[in-house]
Amino acid sequence: MYKLFLVLISSLCISCTGNAQKEIKKEKTTYKVSKSDKEWKEILSSEQYYILRKAGTERPFSSPLNKLYASGTFYCAGCNTPLYKSQYKFDSGTGWPSFDRAVKGNVNYDTDHKLGYARTELLCATCGGHLGHVFNDGPRETTGKRHCINGDALIFKPKDTK
Repeated sequence: MYKLFLVLISSLCISCTGNAQKEIKKEKTTYKVSKSDKEWKEILSSEQYYILRKAGTERPFSSPLNKLYASGTFYCAGCNTPLYKSQYKFDSGTGWPSFDRAVKGNVNYDTDHKLGYARTELLCATCGGHLGHVFNDGPRETTGKRHCINGDALIFKPKDTK
């Protein structure tokens, strides 16, 4: 009887899997601009590739775009999609270009757990390039959001002064 009990308990332990052991599979998003890794490496600098395609992060205060407040638009360095208007840029003191909102429809949101907790990741809606993250510590008088963006993910184009 004791041996039968041990066999039953052992088989239950081996056959049971908890939710924590199940892999969560996300649907793969299809983007208008899609390239192979080789193609991305050919058109992006190594820093841009690291950030946009590998979800890297540049060092704080390393981007010349951090303190740039000229009138214009910030575009995706991977596919040239307009992402942020300079009028929504603010100095967050964090060392990365910060905006309180994106150009409507041009930035997607996802969740990443790379640091062990959930953060809202920002992606270019056209090519899926990693831009940065959004936090709830932005200007209260506007959206309250801070889009913390890697400068290497952006290209600035000044406003046409006609």
